[in-house]
Amino acid sequence: MGDRVLDPENEAVIKRAIHTTADFDYADNLVFSDHAVTKGIEALKSGCDIVTDTQMARAGINKTILARLGGEVHCFMSDPDVAAEAKERGITRAIVSMEKAARLEKPCIFAIGNAPTALICLKDLMDQGKLSPALIIGVPVGFVNVVESKERIIEGSRAPFIVARGRKGGSNVAAAICNALLYKIAR
Repeated sequence: MGDRVLDPENEAVIKRAIHTTADFDYADNLVFSDHAVTKGIEALKSGCDIVTDTQMARAGINKTILARLGGEVHCFMSDPDVAAEAKERGITRAIVSMEKAARLEKPCIFAIGNAPTALICLKDLMDQGKLSPALIIGVPVGFVNVVESKERIIEGSRAPFIVARGRKGGSNVAAAICNALLYKIAR
């Protein structure tokens, strides 16, 4: 990063993503809606939950700090009811798990590190008025629908967001961004 100056509000998130991946591209490819970090921190302080699209991201999030704030982490991807419904409807478990998460009674941060269909579903649920995320962390990694799903959030989300533009990301990055927010609170 050299002499580059990072936005102070976003600096801890950018540095945590770089530290987690050893990839300096995150200084350029992380896109933040206005005051997304501040809004995410406020939501966490208010006891919101975090929903992930992988057990790996769920495992990587600091649950001790989150619990002190009154929140917990959910991942519905491997729930038997989600798998059965996805098979019956002929759709992905990611879609069904996001629909299930939309029925949670608490405000939620959605940390998506693997499934672009989860991001697409979140956008559709928001457009239908069925979901109002406290924050969307959109960092799925890969090739199929990855770029497009992220751009849908950047271009049309009314919810605050942190998105890794392009093909990079992953469950580890989703967890790292959540932890950067939690660690800012725990200091």
